[in-house]
Amino acid sequence: MNAQPRGMKPPLKILLCSPRGFCAGVVRAIDAVERALAKYGPPVYVRHEIVHNRYVVESLKSKGAVFVEELDEIPSTDAPVIFSAHGVAKSVSAEAQERKLLAIDATCPLVTKVHREAEIHWKRGRRVLLVGHSGHPEVVGTMGQLPEGAVVLVESIDDIQALSFTDENNLAYVTQTTLSLDDSQEIVTALTKRFPGIVGPHKEDICYATTNRQAAVKQVAPTVDAVIVVGSPNSSNSQRLREVAERAGAPAQLVQGKREIDWSIFGSIGSLGITAGASAPEVLVEEIMDAFAERYDISVETVSTADESVSFPLPKELRALA
Repeated sequence: MNAQPRGMKPPLKILLCSPRGFCAGVVRAIDAVERALAKYGPPVYVRHEIVHNRYVVESLKSKGAVFVEELDEIPSTDAPVIFSAHGVAKSVSAEAQERKLLAIDATCPLVTKVHREAEIHWKRGRRVLLVGHSGHPEVVGTMGQLPEGAVVLVESIDDIQALSFTDENNLAYVTQTTLSLDDSQEIVTALTKRFPGIVGPHKEDICYATTNRQAAVKQVAPTVDAVIVVGSPNSSNSQRLREVAERAGAPAQLVQGKREIDWSIFGSIGSLGITAGASAPEVLVEEIMDAFAERYDISVETVSTADESVSFPLPKELRALA
């Protein structure tokens, strides 16, 4: 679709979801890399993407961060090695200690909470079930807190039917922090029906940011013709936002930036919802709004469903500099 001549643009009402974008755990993780660069100088090694966003990763690379998939890619070095916000298995921490690497753990404190819950359940003799998506870094890290085989992954209601335990009275569950509220509730309901004695978290595992962003989309999506979610395809919370929008009746597209917008979807719309996953910076939201402003005569309204004031302290190795 070509840009319309000035004065002939069709009107478009944009409803900006709030909260959107960066959460406290993401801010902490990004700040950790930038503070480490300031304190130690480049290079600063980061195991896995610090957060799931290409723009953020490329920006940090340009400042001297070196991203690796595994620790064996890092040479013998005095440079710091940062673990991503998604968390790591205990074996990774042990390997870093064995190699005497300067490891800085930027795991989101809300993910660490899930790690501790799983470990407490296991120490109390309970078999731990983890509701989450196979292969996601957070799930890999959570399962890696306990010995191999100690955690059973549950991805769907169908998985529950196949479960069988010799002692069904000693079970507990934890969940990935970035799941769809609706999906996870369905699975948890099925779990508790199948195993009435199963022990759940004292406080909801799905993080406040996931909850708040999904709530805003649920309010906006039924009132607009389409929704754009700014985020990366490998970002679980961004994918869940797209699904929430579609369930609420709005065609939704997940994009990393303006170049990925499929303009054929938006030709005759009169209203558009925009949100962003918890690892997507606001600059990308502004870029996408500018792209729509080139083609439409836009008016913007913010729809806020919650105020967020959560913040987390930096890892202890970096606090003095802050």
